[in-house]
Amino acid sequence: MKDPYLLHIFNPTKNVSPFDVNMAYEAEFDGVIPYTSVTLEEIHNLTQDTIFSRGPSGAKRTGIFIGGREFGLAMDMLSRARSAMVPPFEVSVFADPSGAVTTAAAMVAYAEEQIREQNGGDLVGKQVYIFGGTGPVGICAGVLAQHCGADVFLISHRGKEVAAAAAREYNGRFEVHMQGISGSTEEEVAELVSRAHVIFGAAKAGVRVVNRHQMSGAEKLLVAADVNAVPPTGIEGIEVNDAGKVLEATPSQARGIGALSIGDLKYKVHTRLFEIMKESKKPRYLEHTEAFAVARELISG
Repeated sequence: MKDPYLLHIFNPTKNVSPFDVNMAYEAEFDGVIPYTSVTLEEIHNLTQDTIFSRGPSGAKRTGIFIGGREFGLAMDMLSRARSAMVPPFEVSVFADPSGAVTTAAAMVAYAEEQIREQNGGDLVGKQVYIFGGTGPVGICAGVLAQHCGADVFLISHRGKEVAAAAAREYNGRFEVHMQGISGSTEEEVAELVSRAHVIFGAAKAGVRVVNRHQMSGAEKLLVAADVNAVPPTGIEGIEVNDAGKVLEATPSQARGIGALSIGDLKYKVHTRLFEIMKESKKPRYLEHTEAFAVARELISG
């Protein structure tokens, strides 16, 4: 095949996600080349091998995707790849570890749109509580919500110190002001839910973090979104296909957004970012801010 579109996947874990490979072929890359157990120190040389092998014109038909499972490490790898470029030998780079970037972008954009539909508002000044807040989706969602002006709380079932440590790390990385808090008991969860304007469920698949009784105390709640599609859902009362359904258990008649609705938008965002890589005449560096901009554009129609 002459002049193929090639995507090199740099992955710090043992395996490359089949999801990422499938998405790349859905975006019609001609070849998808996986690299596993890649260290941060190896990114520079791998990137330069990628950019110099096809010449400046071939670089326009070449991309790098960074996967893995850690949001911070993926951002470091993207930065290291960017610093290895030697114009005019440059390629686009897209980082989305565990699909966290595109999932978080879809979830926050969906929640923002639901608030706008209810009262014309936005996330500015809203209390956003993120269960599973120390994982990659939760952290990325927190950073995005904070950039939108929300007061963000990362919740960990392992206690305040774990959550606070994650908040400190990513506050420093992204110049945000998230707080880490404990959600290790049912009483703590009930108290947090009672304060929330927005709840994001980003915990592990099959783990319920908020039950119906706790939701009955959510007097301020506007939106609850859950990315868990594996039974039981993370937030009781939200079904996987919900796309703004009224949550009857909540006194405020909050809207619920389910995992498959978020996933549908996430898929579109992921696909669009791959298309941007292929279409752009200049190298693009695609991460959470670009993903969120695309999600907002798609959700608003």
